[in-house]
Amino acid sequence: MALTNSQYDEIMREYDNRQLSNRHKLEKQIETAYEKDARLKEIDDSISSYSVAAAKRLLNGDQNAVRELKETIAEKRKQREEILTALGYGKDFFEPIYTCPDCKDTGYINGKKCHCLKQAIIDAVYTQSNIKNILERENFDHLSFDYYSPEPDSFAKGISELDNMRSAVAECHRFVESFHTDFRNLLFIGNTGTGKTFLSNCVAKELLDRGNSVIYFSATQLFDNLSKSHFDRDEEAIEANKNIFDCDLLIIDDLGTEVINSFTVSQLFLCINERLLRQKSTVISTNLSLAKLADAYSERIVSRLSSGYDIIKVSARDIRIQRKLQKV
Repeated sequence: MALTNSQYDEIMREYDNRQLSNRHKLEKQIETAYEKDARLKEIDDSISSYSVAAAKRLLNGDQNAVRELKETIAEKRKQREEILTALGYGKDFFEPIYTCPDCKDTGYINGKKCHCLKQAIIDAVYTQSNIKNILERENFDHLSFDYYSPEPDSFAKGISELDNMRSAVAECHRFVESFHTDFRNLLFIGNTGTGKTFLSNCVAKELLDRGNSVIYFSATQLFDNLSKSHFDRDEEAIEANKNIFDCDLLIIDDLGTEVINSFTVSQLFLCINERLLRQKSTVISTNLSLAKLADAYSERIVSRLSSGYDIIKVSARDIRIQRKLQKV
């Protein structure tokens, strides 16, 4: 379960390819701009000439060379920005292009792993490539309220399913927007097919796009991984599973669908409690009510969930069935 050397090498090759691709993209942009206005190339050529001349002057003991070079370059760049603006380009059109501006596509910031590299490692270790494809479809942009009843009292006394779902979505947005300033956890409760997993995926997509590390597990996958490190005592597996406690967001989907025994109960408590102590956010979805969660796991676990999580209940007729019926 730990990252192998070959996996690391493959990730770093991807960073090399990313740098090369972005350099080619920048070169093509510059060539396009040169074709539209030849003065841009003249300015860049003159900056290069001034730089070489200044270096020679500095070697000959001219201490004013550096200062004058900076002034000349600043003036030339100002001229370039004016031309680029007139052409309809941004002032940074000639600046380096980075997929991750934070680490400049190196994977490291001051010798420490960048958030983008941490997520790449998580993806490699936990083979989460499939969830990335799912998030392209299941996100706030594709969220629909069409399957939730607007009828009064369809969710609870005085509340419709539609209003309840809108409130749930608003809570998800608040969770995302305050992620780095307000430590919170979410527990989605509702019957099968009501949109709990979809909401979890919406949150995951937003936080991944903002550079946070996210691990997604079905409950079955989570406890399978934990059992490998617990029972096999494999050092690599133990090391890899530290990510479960340290990632920015952990998503546990369909809690209650796994085989529930003393091991899963103890590991669930450990996972919930440890992440609460570390102030690391968790999103859990389940088909079980709080009462059934207490019966299945323990009052102690439900106490942690009740006190440490914002509980969001969602209700609707099974959306998957509704979609199938519409296609008939």
